[in-house]
Amino acid sequence: MDPAAPQSTDAGTGNETAGAVARPPLLFLGALLLGFAVDHLLPLPRPVPGVGLGHTVGAVIAGAFILGGVAIFAAAIRNFAGAATPVQGTKPVTALVTTGIHGLSRNPIYLGMFLIYIGIGLVVRSPWILILVLPLALLIRYGVVAREEAYLERRFGNAFRDYKARVRRWL
Repeated sequence: MDPAAPQSTDAGTGNETAGAVARPPLLFLGALLLGFAVDHLLPLPRPVPGVGLGHTVGAVIAGAFILGGVAIFAAAIRNFAGAATPVQGTKPVTALVTTGIHGLSRNPIYLGMFLIYIGIGLVVRSPWILILVLPLALLIRYGVVAREEAYLERRFGNAFRDYKARVRRWL
């Protein structure tokens, strides 16, 4: 039996999904929009210093976050495509992806999204976007990742437990 193939469990018909609180891209977009809104409604006395587009070093740092996030995100999507398993969390997974970028992080898509989010916050010099990264991280960790991990453990059993033991959640 292939250890990365779905196992027969009491999970149901195989159409089960992780049941995340919301689709992660929408959570990131919502936090970003909320950050922009709060920046205008309750501006803090000092914006993020020296990181706007007019400052070369800040722009390079912000750009590195964004480009790094895009690269990690794209590598993770490519891994899922290569395994012919859906990326979208509203569809059941068909394979446990453990190689490539997934051999370094169990959640490279979310890691990439966080880097992009932080990079945007730096580019626009938004303290509120950067402040909201903490509640966003908690929401992703407990409302998405915890549910996905429980789902993957039900779906793949020991293969997922072994993967979880050898690969860190983030880095």
